[in-house]
Amino acid sequence: MVSLTLRDVSAAYGGREVLSGITTPPLQGGQLVALLGPNGAGKSTLFRRIFGLLRGQGDIRVEGATVPRPIAYMPQDNGARPVLSVYESILLARMQGRRLRVLPEDHAEVERILRLLNIGSLRARNVGDLSGGQRQMVGAAQTLVQNPQILLMDEPTSALDLSRQIDLLALLHRLTREEGLLIVVALHDLGHALRFADAAMVIGNGGLVACGATQDVITPHLLRNVFDVEARIEPCTMGRPHLIVDGRAGHRA
Repeated sequence: MVSLTLRDVSAAYGGREVLSGITTPPLQGGQLVALLGPNGAGKSTLFRRIFGLLRGQGDIRVEGATVPRPIAYMPQDNGARPVLSVYESILLARMQGRRLRVLPEDHAEVERILRLLNIGSLRARNVGDLSGGQRQMVGAAQTLVQNPQILLMDEPTSALDLSRQIDLLALLHRLTREEGLLIVVALHDLGHALRFADAAMVIGNGGLVACGATQDVITPHLLRNVFDVEARIEPCTMGRPHLIVDGRAGHRA
């Protein structure tokens, strides 16, 4: 099964080091991993470093991959051309780095992803005419259609309404189980992380704060010291624990 391991990974913009010393245990396929941290902590930077868009020190090791391009990256702005239809933009993402000739199986895979994400009704619409949430679903489709084994998804739920957020995260969690994918998702909603993520990574102050099983990582102590909130983690008889925020911790300068 595929795995991703970071060893003393750093990243820099314009000669300024933004992240350093990021070291993780192997993140295994079959897991949904939440990447957490305050605004500006470096979540997007870490994704760009893993995907090779930024340079830095350290070792990024992918093992067990069985496809030539095992990693796909969904940035916050998917960069889809506004003049293309939804179908065309997803098909174009499918063909990245591959032959120019489109085969029947490529069309079949686009159709499968449209059904999987329940966005078939958007197929003929221009990307530029979509709402922010609709464009975000197209971005998810562009990522999934590449058939990667590791998906890096930067806040894929930020523009979605609540029901769509739950649907997408539930689907991603199911895909990790059914297809052995490793999906790393940057999230701001820690309640969603507790509900859907098997593991969590927290970054702050330019480094890794914690990495491990979600319920071991998201604790009142971490919430107070990293996110500046007083909160409780309450048990739930019908599933995973849930988060109750009591207010600002107010300990920061």
